[in-house]
Amino acid sequence: MSERIPFVVIGAGAMGLATTWQLARGGHRVIAFEQFERGHTRGASHGATRNFNNAYGEDHYLDLLAAARTGWDDLARTTGEPLLRLHGLVTHGDEALVAHVHQALTARGERAQLLSETEAAQRWAGMRFTGDVLLTEDAGVVRADAALRALEDAARAHGADVRFGQAVVDVSEDADGVGVTVESGGERYVLRADTVIVTAGAWTSRLLPAGFALPRLTVTEESPAHFAPRSTADAWPSFNHFLGEGGAAGHAPHPGQTYGMPTPGEGVKVGFHHVGPVVDPDVRSFQPTPELARGLEDYVRDWFPGLDPASAEPISCTYTSTDTEDFVLDRRGRIVVGAGFSGHGFKFTPAVGGVLARLAVDDTVRAAAPFRIDR
Repeated sequence: MSERIPFVVIGAGAMGLATTWQLARGGHRVIAFEQFERGHTRGASHGATRNFNNAYGEDHYLDLLAAARTGWDDLARTTGEPLLRLHGLVTHGDEALVAHVHQALTARGERAQLLSETEAAQRWAGMRFTGDVLLTEDAGVVRADAALRALEDAARAHGADVRFGQAVVDVSEDADGVGVTVESGGERYVLRADTVIVTAGAWTSRLLPAGFALPRLTVTEESPAHFAPRSTADAWPSFNHFLGEGGAAGHAPHPGQTYGMPTPGEGVKVGFHHVGPVVDPDVRSFQPTPELARGLEDYVRDWFPGLDPASAEPISCTYTSTDTEDFVLDRRGRIVVGAGFSGHGFKFTPAVGGVLARLAVDDTVRAAAPFRIDR
C-alpha cells in the first residue's frame, strides 16, 4: 500500500518552500519535492536579491504585500537572519501611474512622497530621471538566497520533509485522494496525498492532470545583468522605470519597463521586464540574446551615468507569466495551484505561501478574485 500523506507540495522553490513552511507551522504533516538539487539555477528563485517593490496601486496586491511584510518579519525572527534590506524604491517614467500609486499608498497610510526629477538626481547622482519620481522608503530588496535557506530551515524545524533531487513525474486525482509518482535515483515510488499543492514554476502545466483548467502560462528566459558602479560614493535605491511614449511599455529605443536594485558585491542589477524569448524550461541557452544584451547596455548608457555599461555580468532566469501578469492562486478538487508569478512574485512569497496553505487546508477558502482561475 502506498504511504498516505495529508499534504504534498510539488516544487520547492520560493513559493513551494513558503507553502511548506506555512503548512508545517500550522501543525500539518507535509512533504515537499523538488526535481533539482538545492541551490539550482534552473528556475526563478535563485540569486542574491529580488526587488521588494511596493509600488502597486491595486488593493489585492497591496493586501498581499502587507501580509508578506509580516511574513518576512516572522521568518527573520524565527531564523535570526534579516531578510529585507529597506533602502528605498524610486518609480518614474509614467506620471499617471506614479500619481495613481502615490494615491493608493498614501490612502493606506504608507510612506510615499513625490520628488521632482531634479530632487531625485541630487539624491541619487548615478541615475537619470524623468517627470515626477515616487519614493517609497519602506521598500528595497529581499535577500533571495538567504530567504530560501530560511524558509527551508523554518519548515524543517516544524517537522516538514523537504526532498531535493526527487522529481514528481505523475499526478493523478481520484475520489480517494491524489496519487503522486516520484522518480529518485532511477527508481520510482508512489505516495497518496489528501491534497497536492503544485508550485512548479515553468513546469506547472506539465504536472497537472489532463483537463485541469489553467489560464495560459508562457515561459520566457529573461536576462538582467549586474553593472559595476563607477564610484563607491553613489547611493543606490531599488527602482522601477516605465519607458515609452506616454508611459506605454515597449516603445523605441528601449523594449520595455525596467527594474533594478543594488546587490552588494555584485553591482547594481538592471533588467528589462518580460521581454525575453519564449523557451522550453528544459532546453535553455542560459545566455541573453545578443540584441537584448546590447539593448540593456544602451539603456544603462542612457539612464545610469553612475554605471559602467560595458561591465555587464548577465543573469539568466525564467518568467512563467499569465496574459494579465496576475498570479494564479486557486484550487480544483484536491489540487491547489500557485503559478503565473510573471516576474513580480518573489516579494510576496510568505503571503503566497499562506494563501496556498489556507486553500489546501480548507476547500471553501478562495483567494482574491484576480487570482482565481474562473475570475
